[in-house]
Amino acid sequence: MKNALPRFLLLPAAVVGSLSLFALKTETAVVPDADNAGLKLPAGFGALKVAETGGRARHITVTPQGTIYVKLNRPNTAGKGILVLRETSAGKAEVVSGFGNYGGTGIFSTHEYLYASSDQEVFRYKLNGKGEVVSPEQPEKIITGLVNRKQHESKSITLDKAGNIYVNVGAYSNSCQVKDRQKGSLGIQNCPVLDSAGGIWQFKADKLNQTYGNGIRYATGLRNVVGLDWNAQTNQLFVMQHGRDQLYDNFPNLYTSKQSAELPAECMYALKQGDNAGWPYIYYDNQQHKKMMAPEYGGDGKKEATGNYLEPAAAYPAHTAPDALLFYTGTMFPEKYRNGAFIAFHGSWNRAPEPQKGYYVVFQPFKNGKPSGDWEVFADNFAGSEANAAAGRPEHKPCGLAQGPDGSLYVTDDRKGTIYRIVYAKK
Repeated sequence: MKNALPRFLLLPAAVVGSLSLFALKTETAVVPDADNAGLKLPAGFGALKVAETGGRARHITVTPQGTIYVKLNRPNTAGKGILVLRETSAGKAEVVSGFGNYGGTGIFSTHEYLYASSDQEVFRYKLNGKGEVVSPEQPEKIITGLVNRKQHESKSITLDKAGNIYVNVGAYSNSCQVKDRQKGSLGIQNCPVLDSAGGIWQFKADKLNQTYGNGIRYATGLRNVVGLDWNAQTNQLFVMQHGRDQLYDNFPNLYTSKQSAELPAECMYALKQGDNAGWPYIYYDNQQHKKMMAPEYGGDGKKEATGNYLEPAAAYPAHTAPDALLFYTGTMFPEKYRNGAFIAFHGSWNRAPEPQKGYYVVFQPFKNGKPSGDWEVFADNFAGSEANAAAGRPEHKPCGLAQGPDGSLYVTDDRKGTIYRIVYAKK
């Protein structure tokens, strides 16, 4: 219908204040902050700070009714690891309650259930018709006993459309050395880490108390995946890998500090069951566009990898830490964004003496279910300034992404706990 009302309004604050209660109920008035929440965005977009949670906000999900659930890295002072936020006015929201006495990263919702992870278990909570958790103090434990050795311990989750849940179990190692992160230490043959970590495990989303024995090692050779999402267009799991560190620190005779800052790429992979992305034996060089043998396993920076290892679907700057992946299916944003991927980059810590990098959300165009064309920075300046970013001292660190029922994009901050909302204003 050509003259149908839009699903949202973007209005000046003064106008919002004069709207009747009826209008506020029938239409959602979303008002970007005057400074777009400090973010730099493409023309036509606006942003607002939805709420301040005060905790390290990791992943986020928004129900069709608009209830926001945020997973905290650690429980807050009230002992709650999951926060519930409800919209107030002008697109803002407030924390109305919390539950779950565990920290962690993963959170995901369907129409019927909310799923959330600690660093070794996954729980689910029944939702009612309003998108509210029915029994917040009585979750069902669906997965238990996952490895947590305090390195790459977060358990990110997503679901497919066939009743399966996918869990990242990050490698508790940088590169499977005999002595982890030690200069000159070589890699352990037949890396034992891969038995229980360094991959994606598939479980049933409705079965209780599953352990490794009930699951399937869906894909292996993935050092650490924090961002992952199911691509409904291709019916396939896509993941973002955190690449290895310390090429120069551990092998200064083979790599310069600059090479170590720029290698290896952070990679996107399109997974099928049984895939092997190659960690710890290889890494992806985004300058040569080649898979290379890791120095722990006979590589020298020039030797290409051998073996049947998965090619990346796309590659991004080294050490920028992709912590969330979201396929955009909404209609608020322009057509170019439909079915493309947003990626939240948490930012680097180990690019010195080169400037640190990241602390932004990028957009990766897709065509026919595959990355198509160059990625672009979509939302920047979470760090507060270029100097803050270069020094590795950001004010905010983007971590989680969610799509709201109106098609807006929510972004969490893993440093101060700010929740952002990005909307499109130009029609």
